[in-house]
Amino acid sequence: MPQLNPVVADVTARIVERSRESRADYLARMDAARGQGRSRSHLSCGNLAHAFAASPAADKLRLRASDAVNVGIVTAYNDMLSAHQPFQTYPDLIKAAVREDGCTAQVAGGVPAMCDGVTQGQAGMELSLFSREVIALSTAVAMSHDMFDAALCLGVCDKIVPGLMIGSLSFGHLPFLFVPAGPMTPGIPNKEKARIRELFARGEVGREELLEAEAASYHAAGTCTFYGTANSNQMLMELMGVHLPGTAFVNPGTPLRDALTRAAARRAVTLAREGSAPLAHVIDERAIVNGIVGLMATGGSTNHALHIPAMARAAGIVVDWTDMADLSRVTPLLARIYPNGSADVNRFHAAGGMAFLTRELLDAGLLHEDTVTVAGGGLRPYAREPFLDGDQLAWRDAAPVSLDLDVLRPASDPFDAEGGLKLLTGDLGRAVIKVSAVAPEHRVVEAPALIFHDQDDFIAAFKRGELDRDFVAVLRFQGPRANGMPELHKLTPPLSVLQDKGRKVALVTDGRMSGASGKVPAAIHLTPEAEEGGPIARLREGDPIRLDAERGTLEVLLDPAVFTARQPVVHSQPQFGLGRELFRGFRAVAAPAELGGGLLR
Repeated sequence: MPQLNPVVADVTARIVERSRESRADYLARMDAARGQGRSRSHLSCGNLAHAFAASPAADKLRLRASDAVNVGIVTAYNDMLSAHQPFQTYPDLIKAAVREDGCTAQVAGGVPAMCDGVTQGQAGMELSLFSREVIALSTAVAMSHDMFDAALCLGVCDKIVPGLMIGSLSFGHLPFLFVPAGPMTPGIPNKEKARIRELFARGEVGREELLEAEAASYHAAGTCTFYGTANSNQMLMELMGVHLPGTAFVNPGTPLRDALTRAAARRAVTLAREGSAPLAHVIDERAIVNGIVGLMATGGSTNHALHIPAMARAAGIVVDWTDMADLSRVTPLLARIYPNGSADVNRFHAAGGMAFLTRELLDAGLLHEDTVTVAGGGLRPYAREPFLDGDQLAWRDAAPVSLDLDVLRPASDPFDAEGGLKLLTGDLGRAVIKVSAVAPEHRVVEAPALIFHDQDDFIAAFKRGELDRDFVAVLRFQGPRANGMPELHKLTPPLSVLQDKGRKVALVTDGRMSGASGKVPAAIHLTPEAEEGGPIARLREGDPIRLDAERGTLEVLLDPAVFTARQPVVHSQPQFGLGRELFRGFRAVAAPAELGGGLLR
C-alpha cells in the first residue's frame, strides 16, 4: 500500500480530532440500533400485515419468515427529468434479482427530484437547496417503516444524492448502496453550446437558435453530460465506497447498466446477511477525505462545498472549507471535463474513467485505501472497471494508460499541480472559488463594485449596455436565509462576453454558482451572508474590491475603520410564489454556507 500523503494524513487527523465527540455520539446511536436485531422482527402482526398486504403471494411468505432479507428501495424516479427517467424500470430489476436469492425488495418511498436545469434563473430555484433537506426527510419517512435489512438509493442529480445520503445516515446501522442511472449519450459539442449561449447573450442569435442548441445538447434519457453537480455526485459516491466499482458513468438502457443494477441488489442482500458494511462504517472521516480529493482531482462542482459538509455532519463528522482548500493544494488536477475542458463525461469514461482516476490517486498516496466499502476489500477494487463477459458481469484492471490525454492524465503528468477549488478569506468573509476553468490571467481582479440584489437586474443592465467596463458584480441577499441560496448560472454568459472583450470582471456573492461554474472568477458562498449582516451588506456602489485567487484573498480596499462603521443594508427578497412561503421555516433556521446551508449544524 503506497504511503499516504502527509497533508492528506494531517487533514484527516484534524477532522477526526475535531469530530471526536459528535462522531462518537453518532456511532453509539447506530451501534445501539444494530444491537436491536432484524428490523421487522419488532413489528406487530398488524404492522407486518399492513406492510406486505399488496405483495405477491410468494413475497408475502418470504416477508413472514424472519430470515429472509428485505431490501428497501428509495427512488427519485420521475419521467420529466432525463437523469431520473431510467429509474422507472429499476424496481422490477431489483425485485427479480433478490428473489433469485430467496429475498424480497419493496419500494419504500419516493423523494422529489427537482432539476436545476429547469429552474435555472427562475423563482423555483429558490427552493432548490432546501429540496436537499426535503429529500433527506423523505428518505427518513420511507425508511421509518422499519421493514428493511438493507436499502438501495436510486438518485443522480444535484440535491438528490446528498439528500439521500443525509437521510440514509440516520439509518446508518443498515447497509446502503447507491445506484445511479448513468449519463445520456453525447449531444452537440460543449464548446458549440457555449458559443450559441454567448451569441444569444450578445443578441446575435434568437431564442429559436438557442433552443435548438440546448435541445441538441440535452436530448435523451440520462444525466446531463457536462461535469456539474450531478456527475460530481457520481464520482463522490464511487470514491466514498457506496457504489459498486465503475458504476458511475455507464450509459442507461444498456446491458451493462442493467447488470450493475442487478448486482447492486444482490450485493445488498449479501451485506445484510453478513451484517457487514453498515453505512455508518462506510462513511467515516477517511471516506469524506477521499471524496474531497476526488472533487479536487476532477475539478468538480462548487456545490459540494455545501453538500460535503452537510453529508459529513449527518455522520457526526465536522469538515470545513480550510480542510478542502488544504487538500486541493496537494491534489493534482487529472481530468478536464466541460466546463473545465471541451470533453463530456462519456469521453472521460472512455479514456479510462473512474477506474483509472482511482488507481492514479491511490498509487500517488492521495486516497485512503483501507476504507470500508460496499464492494469489500477497501478502495483498491474501485481501480477496476466493469464489463460483460458474455452475459456475466465481471471486473478488470483499469487501462494502463489514459486513452485521451486531453481529458484524463496520470498523476505523474497532471493538467495542474493543484486541484480545482480554493478558499478566499479577507475582510468580506470566507468564500470559495473554482479556478480549474479560470485562466491564470483572469484569477486576479481589482475593480469597483457594482451592487445588485437580483440577477435579472444584472441582466437588464447588461442589455442596456451599462456594464461595458471593469467591475466586480456584487450580488447579495442570495444566501440560505435570504432566499434559499439559488444558483446564479444565468450570469455566466454575459460576464463571459465582457471578459472576452478584455474587461476585468468578477462576481462576489453569498449565493451559489452552478456546478458548471465557468471561466469568470466567482467568489461564491460568501459567509456570513448579507441577510445576517455580513460584511457584504456594508458594501456600496464603487467600493474598490480585490479578488485574488492566487493568494486566496477577498478584500475591500477601504480604511477598515470606515468600512466596519457602516450600517449593513437591509433588503427583503420575495417570500411568496412557487412555494416560497412553505420554506419560510427552513430559511429562518438555515445554517451558514460553510456548515452546508441546511438544517444540520
